[in-house]
Amino acid sequence: MNRGFVHIYTGEGKGKTTASVGLALRAKSRGLRVLFTQLMKPGRGGDELDLLERLSISVRRYTEVRSPYFHPGIDAEELRLTTLRVLAEIRGSAERFDLVVIDEFNNLVGAGVISEAEALQFIRAFPEGTELVLTGRGATPAMMEAADYVTDMKAVKHPHGEGQGAREGIEY
Repeated sequence: MNRGFVHIYTGEGKGKTTASVGLALRAKSRGLRVLFTQLMKPGRGGDELDLLERLSISVRRYTEVRSPYFHPGIDAEELRLTTLRVLAEIRGSAERFDLVVIDEFNNLVGAGVISEAEALQFIRAFPEGTELVLTGRGATPAMMEAADYVTDMKAVKHPHGEGQGAREGIEY
């Protein structure tokens, strides 16, 4: 691949992380070097990322980048600086990979962890030869404009609306 494209999976519907896992598997099956990173999730283990690692996909869980919605007492400036450090680390290692996934990246802007301008700067400064996949709710119109592929997952019907809780192996 001469030029890597930017993919955004966003929207209120289910399937953003699942789609990125599928793309990571496809890329690996074609001999591409894949890095799958995850932000804003607790990193419990025993999930699809463990399987990716068993398939020799590089996985990094950045549990220090937390959602302010689930950690309301978190220091916003400290979280912003930690997030920018993590993103710089990811960008710094990106040239060793053909595909980099940053799961929950879009939520960083929606939750106010980083600004839209910082997100756009990250996208534009990403190594040109590496495919970049950004998942999460809240991708802004400007972020979507900067991307080459945009998928907006729309929730049409989900059992959660009828009181069904999340089920292991299906929703998480």
